[in-house]
Amino acid sequence: MRVAMIGTGYVGLVSGVCFADFGHQLICVDKDARKIALLKEGGVPIYEPGLENLLAKNVAENRLAFSTDLKAAVASADAVFIAVGTPSRRGDGFADLSYVYAAVEEIAAALDGFTVVVTKSTVPVGTGDEVEAIIKRVRKDADFAVVSNPEFLREGAAITDFKRPDRVVVGTEDPRAQEVMRALYRPLFLNETPIMFTSRRSSELIKYAANAFLATKITFINEMADLCERTGADVQAVSRGIGLDKRIGSKFLHAGPGYGGSCFPKDTLALVRTANEAGSPLHLVEAVVAVNAARKKAMAQKVIKACGGDVQGKTIGVLGLAFKPNTDDMRDAPSLDIIPALIEAGAKIRAYDPESMNEAKPLLPKIGYCDGPYDVAEGAHALVIVTEWDQFRALDFCRIKSAMATPIMVDLRNIYTHRDMADLGFAYQSIGRPNPTS
Repeated sequence: MRVAMIGTGYVGLVSGVCFADFGHQLICVDKDARKIALLKEGGVPIYEPGLENLLAKNVAENRLAFSTDLKAAVASADAVFIAVGTPSRRGDGFADLSYVYAAVEEIAAALDGFTVVVTKSTVPVGTGDEVEAIIKRVRKDADFAVVSNPEFLREGAAITDFKRPDRVVVGTEDPRAQEVMRALYRPLFLNETPIMFTSRRSSELIKYAANAFLATKITFINEMADLCERTGADVQAVSRGIGLDKRIGSKFLHAGPGYGGSCFPKDTLALVRTANEAGSPLHLVEAVVAVNAARKKAMAQKVIKACGGDVQGKTIGVLGLAFKPNTDDMRDAPSLDIIPALIEAGAKIRAYDPESMNEAKPLLPKIGYCDGPYDVAEGAHALVIVTEWDQFRALDFCRIKSAMATPIMVDLRNIYTHRDMADLGFAYQSIGRPNPTS
């Protein structure tokens, strides 16, 4: 099928490349001429494992192209996907739909023949109705159907998630649109992927509900970690004990410094706002948002406490800046709360991340950026693991200890154990686990 993907951000680019790899003809469109030029040259503006090679393969096989010409791409398409940003709106946290609606107006003017207009961007309930109304207003003669098709891609594992998803959700009751969507996702039938057809509004809410529930699981285990620290229990044992219950499951039960990224922070805020406007407040999700925000700020205090209650004039080494490994995404990363708080307390920061330092530099301009973990450790009074990159899992601690001013480790991802670190001569703090030496 012929597909136009409007927006070459994370969702649009991954989805476009993967649809092309399914065998469809894809044109990815963006207003940013520099980004399109980069993509045409084989470059990728985001870090996602495997994406660059898959993009090059599909360009070489003439299934994937990039353009700034929305009109031409839409006119030739059987399906047009809207994959532009929906960031949190300043002031109220509601999803900013201005990019979506601007794209819809341009799409409407370019439609030629029956076209399925698919909202891939994460949007509040009822957005599809407004998209349909805009198209009808701009083009009274247009033959189209508006579909909701939310994405469920994890950064760092997006290609696998697209090609082997738990489910595909399609929000439309239009038979012609259903047929087009079946054709687009037909390669997944071989894997017996559940493809769920539902109403447009239900589809829109499924995305928000899923992210809110996962954010709740993360926040729940983080609060359990705090309780474990007060009572001498081990949060990893607690997590495993409850995760073995099939009604609960083990995923998203890993204690840490709080969730971040492009989805959970903005989607929980948008869901809270939508619920309040509908007169059906979601008090549980409101609490999740508040607890997570407080947790990220509290992590700096954990570091300060590990340093004897004072970091004035001390150098703190930070390993990991991105909100999670295998991505360069800095959006709402815990490091953006932890590092400024440490600086405010008088600390000097040296940091390293394998992929996100270019993204981090404009957001964290007052820190020193290093070439690797051993460079970070040089002269540091404490080392803090913020992001659990694989290369931080087997560090040479003899080398690190000799480089540090004082051997203090604060492990916010529970990569190491108290006993191992104590044997190596480190004062070690982690999340929600008892210290056998205390």
